[in-house]
Amino acid sequence: MATEIITLEVDSETARAFDGVPASEWKKLEALFAVWLKEYARADGPSLKETMDEIGGKAQGRGLTPESLRAILEEE
Repeated sequence: MATEIITLEVDSETARAFDGVPASEWKKLEALFAVWLKEYARADGPSLKETMDEIGGKAQGRGLTPESLRAILEEE
């Protein structure tokens, strides 16, 4: 399958978290994002912003903080 590079604009905190991901984990993140985006494109549901807001709200409701996310991403 041919691949292409895309660029996403994210906030500084997200960019720092991504920069902290070891290169060995990038392929996993790329695959996860690709699957999620394909599913999103096929779905006849809420907008991307609505979906991301819902995910963020659930994560915060479960106690996920920027610091805890960073710690998770830094784990090997």
